[in-house]
Amino acid sequence: MDPVVIPILVAALVVVFLVAATVRIVPQARRYNIERFGRYRRTLQPGLNFVLPVADRVNTKLDVREQVYSSDPKPVITEDNLVVNIDTVLYYQITDPRAAAYEVADYLQAIDQLTVTTLRNVIGSMDLEATLTSREEINARLRAVLDDATGKWGIRVNRVEIKAIDPPNTIKEAMEKQMRAERDKRAAILHAEGERQAKILTAEGTKQKDILEAQGTQQAMILRADGESKAVELVFQAVHRNNADAKVLAYKYLETLPHLAQSDNNTFWVIPGELTEAIRTVTTAFGDQSAGAGAGAGAGPSVSAEREDAAAADVAAGDKDGVGAPEIEPNSTLALDAVAAADEAAKEAAAAVSDAKAEAEAAGETRLPGRGRASGA
Repeated sequence: MDPVVIPILVAALVVVFLVAATVRIVPQARRYNIERFGRYRRTLQPGLNFVLPVADRVNTKLDVREQVYSSDPKPVITEDNLVVNIDTVLYYQITDPRAAAYEVADYLQAIDQLTVTTLRNVIGSMDLEATLTSREEINARLRAVLDDATGKWGIRVNRVEIKAIDPPNTIKEAMEKQMRAERDKRAAILHAEGERQAKILTAEGTKQKDILEAQGTQQAMILRADGESKAVELVFQAVHRNNADAKVLAYKYLETLPHLAQSDNNTFWVIPGELTEAIRTVTTAFGDQSAGAGAGAGAGPSVSAEREDAAAADVAAGDKDGVGAPEIEPNSTLALDAVAAADEAAKEAAAAVSDAKAEAEAAGETRLPGRGRASGA
């Protein structure tokens, strides 16, 4: 090998080594602390940087991004002497790489121990129930203490969160029983409230129904009473306008009486004192017709009268001789005359009743037509 080539190669290697030792490329979000002869010199920023070879060296490489640190569960005693295990999550960021490297030996361990002591101070002034329900307050107090203590270390604590609070198993069982009792209580209260509302609504509905039914019944009774009042008024006006006689009124009176006993609720009803007078009036009217018919049939001597006299003489003779009165034979003329008279009287009475009803309904005439026919006969 040429003796000249060897020095050239050695010089090239020295130059490469010096260049490599002089140039430092720092990635983004990283910071390098440079020491010169063991003393802090400066902090390299991201990008291309130059240092003195052999004299300068990189002491620490730090990440200035926000980082998350999750601690292990730590036992903490509450104010009511219960031990609970608490897990915390810490969000921090390095703001001063020099302080983070030279002010504290291990900032993560320092933050962890500071978190534990602060938790014990905060939780020690709270009971279990307040501890379980005051996480926001605990987080705020932890963050204030940690941010104040870590500021001189070049670290900013952005957020502290309690990840879990684990009470003892016996406390968990007691809490579960308490929550179950509370849920049962709320369910019973809601059920009772539902039944109460249902009963109130049912009562309101029944009340409204009774009120509406009573109002309907009242309106119906008022309308029925108005109708009956108008009907009675019309009948009264018709009677007084046509001047009906006492016999027609008596007959209508007797015709109305059976309606008094038609109701199912009537256990007894009182017969008014005018009933006898009405019956007497109707009877007198029918009696006058019967008398008029009898007078017209016996106006002169007839065979029936002679037969009756003969029958009376025979009865007297039979009594005198000790023999009973002779029986009237079914085919005798006297029996036939009596039957005919009875039929005639029944027909006259039926005609009188029919005429009286027609006259009462029409209220147009003042005398019974049957009476006129009977007198004419």
